[in-house]
Amino acid sequence: MSHTQPDYNRTRRACHFSYLAMSSVFSLPPMLFAAFHSTYGISYTLLGTLILINFCTQLSIDLIFTFFSRFFNIRMVVRIMPLLTSTGLCLYALIPWFLPEHAFAGLALGTVIFSVAAGLSEVLLSPVIAALPSEHPDKDMSLLHSLYGWGVVSVVVISSVYFRIFGTENWMYLTLFWAALPIIASVLFWISPIPDMNLSSGEQKKSGSRAGGLALCVLCIFLGSSAENVMTGWISSFMENALRVPKAAGDILGMAVFALLLAMTRGLYAKYGKNIHRALLISMIGAVVCYVTAGLASNVILAFIACILTGCCTSMLWPGTLILMEEKIPSPGVAAYALMAAGGDFGASVAPQILGALVDRVAVSDFAVELSSSGSMTPEQIGLKAGMLTAAVYPILGALLLVYIGHYFKKQEKV
Repeated sequence: MSHTQPDYNRTRRACHFSYLAMSSVFSLPPMLFAAFHSTYGISYTLLGTLILINFCTQLSIDLIFTFFSRFFNIRMVVRIMPLLTSTGLCLYALIPWFLPEHAFAGLALGTVIFSVAAGLSEVLLSPVIAALPSEHPDKDMSLLHSLYGWGVVSVVVISSVYFRIFGTENWMYLTLFWAALPIIASVLFWISPIPDMNLSSGEQKKSGSRAGGLALCVLCIFLGSSAENVMTGWISSFMENALRVPKAAGDILGMAVFALLLAMTRGLYAKYGKNIHRALLISMIGAVVCYVTAGLASNVILAFIACILTGCCTSMLWPGTLILMEEKIPSPGVAAYALMAAGGDFGASVAPQILGALVDRVAVSDFAVELSSSGSMTPEQIGLKAGMLTAAVYPILGALLLVYIGHYFKKQEKV
């Protein structure tokens, strides 16, 4: 009796579509904040709280799956995960529309629900891809993560065109459009086989070395995510306020091109890449050069190019660390992926906040006031420049850590 091989190509496509659809959760809300402020009178402090809710919810999901993944029906969670994205985006659009007096409550509720889905996507899509039969699992992982960048580019461009034609007052129809896409991903998951995944934290032997290696990988993804998301979170403000680039150009040429380079670099690694440790080390060093150039360059075009090229240099730091973990720690398990996602999300939430606090402190310092009086920059510009320069510490520490990781795993292989 012959057994037919499951069609895992459909599963792979479902993962790709789900990751693509997830990008709207991250890139659409910031584009709507100005409309929320003018239409519903929601303060910028409360709008910032929505970002905090997003990352805290994702971090909570990461930690829950780190310690309790074995209690979940993983196949069922993967299949309903895109529906949570749709549900969250629908509530995000509909509650402020029909109950404008409760607009913030609706936005917060929608944010919690689609952030749960985003957290689940980060935790589960990578191990699903890793569990699929493949001749090039590292390239499959890079391709999966490249789709996030393509998704961001699509959301920014399509949404910008929509707002230009229909106006930001009709934002709710656009949100419902993006809410429909994850339903397709859910349908694909329901008709596709989901592979078996290791729910434990790995083999028991050499547990000490495994734990040490995993801890190093978590620290590496934290530093890599910090290096990526400082620029992601601040590129628009930096270009507009520090480089005096018009806002529309800063959003399209800045954020969209940054995401485009991020996606293209991940796609190129998926096709041609090898030696992930070397690729990560080169990426960290490149990110250092970009941040230092953005912080020190007096030439606007040079600083502008440095900001955009950061997308290229930081593109592999998150997915590449996952690939490194898979190479060095056999059968890592869903819990390990969840812990890695927690490290990445922690970096994505903490590093931009630290930069914001630093910019505020420097901008009101006596040093900035004195320097601005004798130069051509305002205290705010000096603060932003100092923030970018200081952000170079993340890839500097990342490069040093990668050198240590190389020695650590070579030593473990000899044991």
